[in-house]
Parts: sequence; C-alpha cells; structure tokens
Amino acid sequence: MRGSRAWAAVAAAMFCCGWGGNQFTPLLIMYRDAAGYSVLTVDAFLGAYVVGLVPTLLLAGRAAARWGRRPLMRAGTSASLVASLLLALGELGPVPVFAGRLVTGAAVAAAMAVGSTWVKELSEPPFDDAAPGAGARRAALWLTLGFGFGAGVAGVLAQWGPWPMVAPYAVHVALTAAALVAVWRVPETVPGGTQPPVPVTGVVRNPRFLRVVVPMAPWIFGSAGVAYAIMPQLVGDRLGSWGLAYSTLLTVATLLTGALVQPVAKLLDRRTDARAVVVSMIVMPAGLALSVVAAVQRSPWLALGAAVVLGGAYGIAVVAGLLELQRLSGPKELAGVTGVYYALAYIGFLLPTVLALAAHLVGYPWLLGALVVICAAGTVTIATSSRTHLPAAPARMG
Repeated sequence: MRGSRAWAAVAAAMFCCGWGGNQFTPLLIMYRDAAGYSVLTVDAFLGAYVVGLVPTLLLAGRAAARWGRRPLMRAGTSASLVASLLLALGELGPVPVFAGRLVTGAAVAAAMAVGSTWVKELSEPPFDDAAPGAGARRAALWLTLGFGFGAGVAGVLAQWGPWPMVAPYAVHVALTAAALVAVWRVPETVPGGTQPPVPVTGVVRNPRFLRVVVPMAPWIFGSAGVAYAIMPQLVGDRLGSWGLAYSTLLTVATLLTGALVQPVAKLLDRRTDARAVVVSMIVMPAGLALSVVAAVQRSPWLALGAAVVLGGAYGIAVVAGLLELQRLSGPKELAGVTGVYYALAYIGFLLPTVLALAAHLVGYPWLLGALVVICAAGTVTIATSSRTHLPAAPARMG
C-alpha cells in the first residue's frame, strides 16, 4: 500500500478504535436502568477504561520505537474488536463488561500514541507530500470522528433498535474487522529493532511543554466529560423517557463540533507563539460558564449549547497540542511524547467522578463555577508563556 492510501488505512483503524472507545458512553443510562447495574458498578465500568488506557499510553510510544508502529497498531485494532465481543456478553454479568472496558482502553491508547504518530509519518515523504501539519490534523480528525460516530450509532441502536445490548457492538466488530485487514498491509515507517527507545524526559521537562501543553491537556477530555457526562444528569428530570437519546445527542454534538473546528486550529497555529492553544483555552471557560447557567436553569437547550461550545474548545485544543508536540519532539521521541500528552489529557476524563463526589457537599452550579475560575487561571498561565522557550525553526535546505 502506497501514497495516500497508507495513511488512510491507519486513520480508519484509529476511527474504529475511537468508535469502540466511546460507543459505551451514551449507554450508561441503559446499563444503569434497563440492565439493572448499580450506579457504583457503572462508575466502575468507566474506571476500568481509564485503567486500561493510561498505562498503555505511557508504554505504547516506547514500545513502538522499539518494535515499530505496525505491530503495535495491529495489536490495538485487534484489541478493539475483541473488546466489543466481550461487551456484547454484558447480559451475562459484569465481568465481561469490566474486561471489555479494560481492553477498550488499551486499544484507544494504541490509536492515540502510535496511530497518531504513524499517520503523521505516513503523511510525509516518501509516503505522501501533504502540507506541513496535515498528519496531526488527519490523526485528530479521524479519532474524533470515531468517538462521535461510535456514540451516535450505539445510542440510536440502543434507543430504537433490536437487541440493544448486542447490536451496537456487532456493528463495531464488522467495521473493525475491515479496518484490521487494511492496516495489515500498511508499510512500516520505523523498522522494529533498529533503534532503542528514546527517552522523552527532555521534552516533558521542556519549559514550554510544562507551561503551555500541561495546563491545557487535562481540559481536552475534561471539557468533553462536562458536556456529555455531567450535563445529561443535571437536566435529566426534564427528559422523561428520552434520556438515552438526549445523552447520545450531547455526545455527538460535542464531538462533531470538535471535528468540524479542527481545521481552525491549523489556521490559528504559528511558530512564534501558542495562539491556537490560547484560543482554545479562551473558549473553554466560556463553555463552562454556559454550563453553569444550564445547571441553574436545568435547561436541556442551554446544556446543548454548552456542549457545542465545549466541543469547539476540545477540537482546537487537541490539534493545537499535537502541533506543539511535533515542534518540540524529534522523530524518535514523538510517539512516546504523544502518549504522555494523551495520558495528561485523560486526567480530565476523571473530572465527572470528582465532581460527583464533591456534589454531596456543594451543588453542581458552584462546582462548575469553580471550574471556570481554574480554567481561566490556566489560560492566563499559557498566555504569559506563549512566546517563551520557542523551539528552533528547522534549518532550510540548500
């Protein structure tokens, strides 16, 4: 497989891994209400995903540098397929669901850390002659589309289709099997065993990484978590039997907006400052402030508006961060640094759980208001460091 087809095959595998990662999100209401699992058990299902994801993110980059991109991405895509087979057995008890969510996390981690890097490398000569930065945009876009389509299709099938605890996963298995065949033929960009893994310590200690990337990264999935995990709960009493459909709508709206605005990140990005990151972090507290109003009014329409704004912030942030990493990292460091970046981003995925625990003491409007203040403080930190510790421009040829 050569040319543009090579990166497209890897992007398809990333799409399927993202689909598998988020197809479970709108089904939480089904597992809690229809399947009879307790709130604690459903929260534990979410936790199993993070347990599988974060360690794999931190290890996958080094493993890809040691053994190559292709075997790691093949394994991740295969794991995504196996995870859906396990989840389809959810009516038999919680054990298959726990196992499926754990394996799902590992699959998404492979797509993020290894797939993103592989798409970037396959978007450059001699494989492709795409414009600079195209690899980051392609990887982020197809992963985000996978997150969105997975949630949308699963939610629709669970709300209106037959076999709601099986049909969503069957669709994913069929798609992933096709993607697995395609990715099997993609050329390797870093032959395994040719170089030892390169430590990423220098990049993660870089002041620009610490002052620009780190304050932004947790808000990537933190914003998404507020949009489609917290807001449906706050307006649930206004939805009647449409709770699952509305949860699906918020998830899709957040991620579809995130996908549509990603080209904006490239337009905003420049080497002389962190403008794209700063813009994402200006939009972020605006979306959180709208979520405060939605929580006070208990308005499904305002919650939907907040989801769209937060989705826009998410979409710009995820691409802006990847572009910063590509400037800070060498080719051999990129996969490992990308894993660290997404691990930091997934810290934000724990935000709904933290807020749920704190809600016993303080109401959600106050908690969301506190997030506005914290996010705004992070925006100031990033803005004041925007022009400092810039990476050197690449040397010109000739």
